[in-house]
Amino acid sequence: MEQHRTRPPKDGPRRGTPTPAHLPPQARRGPDAARGPAGVPVAARRGPEPVRAPADGPAPAPTSWRFPNPRLTGLGGGLFCVAAMLLLGALDALLFGSSLIAYGVLFLPVCVLTALWVRPGDLLTAPVALPIAFGAGLFPVADGSAGFLGSLMGVFTGLATQAGWLYGGTLTAGVMVLVRRVRWVRSRRRRTA
Repeated sequence: MEQHRTRPPKDGPRRGTPTPAHLPPQARRGPDAARGPAGVPVAARRGPEPVRAPADGPAPAPTSWRFPNPRLTGLGGGLFCVAAMLLLGALDALLFGSSLIAYGVLFLPVCVLTALWVRPGDLLTAPVALPIAFGAGLFPVADGSAGFLGSLMGVFTGLATQAGWLYGGTLTAGVMVLVRRVRWVRSRRRRTA
């Protein structure tokens, strides 16, 4: 049986809610922020946006290409590294004849990218997902000629013989995550102080 609220909600801010300075820019805007330059609400405008003349000719071309900077959640980072290692394991099996050394070398960039692309709130999940991804990616590379059990034995053998790559990549990601976490905590303290 559903239990409905017996008291009406109280108006006004609750205790513990962030002050406007801590809100994102969209939430800090006042009630007139949704109005365009002509005073007409943005949602009520119809038709295409007015064309504006360029200020001083064409815009300058970008001088350098920037590396993508996605922000993955903890689950997204785990899925990224598992999918990347499965793909790299399959490519290793096709191109390099299931070379475990090549697989270990390919594991290191995945560790670095996962540690860089996980968002600050989920940083500590990146080093946890990497060993799981290493083990999952070993299935296409493992020498399994006797069915599933043989393939499983090949995965365990690969984990035992390539532990240096596994530990090295996980340690690299762990150090990068810790440095990012310390910087993130310091920047949050500076903002609140």
